[in-house]
Amino acid sequence: MRALAAAAVCTTLFGPAHAADPKPDAVVKTKSIEARVFLDDRIKADAALAADCLAEGRKWLDKNAAEAAAARKADPQFSREGGWEFERKYEIRSIVADRYVSILRNDYINTRGAHPNSDVNTILWDKADNKRISIRPFFAETADNGATMKAMVKAVIASLKAEKQKRDAGETATDEWFKELKPSLLKIGAVTLAPSTEAGRSSGLTFHYPPYAVGPYAEGEYVAFVPWEVLKPYLAPAGARIFGGARPKGDAEEPQ
Repeated sequence: MRALAAAAVCTTLFGPAHAADPKPDAVVKTKSIEARVFLDDRIKADAALAADCLAEGRKWLDKNAAEAAAARKADPQFSREGGWEFERKYEIRSIVADRYVSILRNDYINTRGAHPNSDVNTILWDKADNKRISIRPFFAETADNGATMKAMVKAVIASLKAEKQKRDAGETATDEWFKELKPSLLKIGAVTLAPSTEAGRSSGLTFHYPPYAVGPYAEGEYVAFVPWEVLKPYLAPAGARIFGGARPKGDAEEPQ
């Protein structure tokens, strides 16, 4: 039942577009696949950011269309349940210091397997330079296995364990499920700047994990929050300028 519930949530949140949904910003529709990309209105209001996301989204469409066509060619029974369905949504999560834009990139993936799947990734955009950046400039050092990353991954795992307890999923709050999380920016998870009760600031970092990443499929997505106070000893001057305040209550109550 939990697996069915999670599948239903996945379909509801990331499922294919319906008539009431906005028009896709890019689409591919063939005998093998129907795939769409959506940008939220705030992204579309920034021409450079919109162009960047749309270029990435179109590459994703083309890649999956090619894979679907190859699968259809290889399997004569491919279309017996219909073609593949893919959807990608880009949504702004936060804007900090009127400069740093955190974006969630949610994917819905239905290749007619046992159930649809979803994925989540993030983008950090610098409006001043019109380019993607990482969180490295906000910290004095971010070396693999360094002090900053060790403190960060420790705080992430503590947050995930607390969230699992809230969901009555403590049996999976084990090292086995967290073994892929490493003290490395490339292996700790997709990150965003969390909003804050203090205008123009970020209350810390949120790390976003799709189903299967840190728990069974039935548990769905997880979001780990690391307060900026935990990171304070490791901040660079740029980080000290943008972090402050507390995580808004509404942000903590709902996965973001």
